[in-house]
Amino acid sequence: MVRIISYLRALTSAERTPHANRHLGRLLVFVAGSSNAGGFLAVQEYTSHMTGIVSEMADNIALGNFMMALAGVTALLVFVAGAALSAYLVNWARAYHLHGIYALPLMVEAILLLVFGLLGASIEAQMTFFVPVTVLLLCFMMGLQNAIITKISRAEIRTTHVTGLVTDIGIGLGRLVHAWQMPSEHPSEELKALRRRLELHVSLVLLFFVGGVLGALGYKHVGFLASVPLAGLLLLISVVPVADDLKESVGRRR
Repeated sequence: MVRIISYLRALTSAERTPHANRHLGRLLVFVAGSSNAGGFLAVQEYTSHMTGIVSEMADNIALGNFMMALAGVTALLVFVAGAALSAYLVNWARAYHLHGIYALPLMVEAILLLVFGLLGASIEAQMTFFVPVTVLLLCFMMGLQNAIITKISRAEIRTTHVTGLVTDIGIGLGRLVHAWQMPSEHPSEELKALRRRLELHVSLVLLFFVGGVLGALGYKHVGFLASVPLAGLLLLISVVPVADDLKESVGRRR
């Protein structure tokens, strides 16, 4: 139990390690894939795909569908707002020297996912109203999550941007082929680092896919409540450092 608690603290602590970054990235990319695929079945929109949303905005403007274009602008701005909130919470936690400076955005995302699941399950019959709200809520969560892992890993890992991950895989393969052809120009440490990055990016794409399959199956069989276990996972990751900070704050007041 002590090891588990220590592990959970390390995932979101201020002192980052490559090991913690990889593990947190893999957990979050699974959540992103599941939320994105399940969300698509709910609202017929991939809410992590800002490239697609911007392209749809351009198409809708060209076709004269200005209300649809406005909806795309709103989704884009909400995604940006989620990323901005994530950055603000991290900087606020750092300024106050909190233990889990990256835990607060994850707890916010967990609460939003819980609201998404419970509220969606309770008003599923009123989907005409709920669809726009769902799209915005999912866009906000995707922006929030992508920003936190981008800050943690210094842009090495992105949990909702599979195009970038696949591009990184291609670049890594090209560099490895060149290293094999000209081994004298590439030290063994460089080769090990290349392989580690390639393995990381492949695992992230696979986990996004697996999360997507499970998220789609979950929504198909239990509806919006499929997001509740995802919220539980994020709460598990974030609750230990937040509890540490609350305990320390109470101790100081005494």
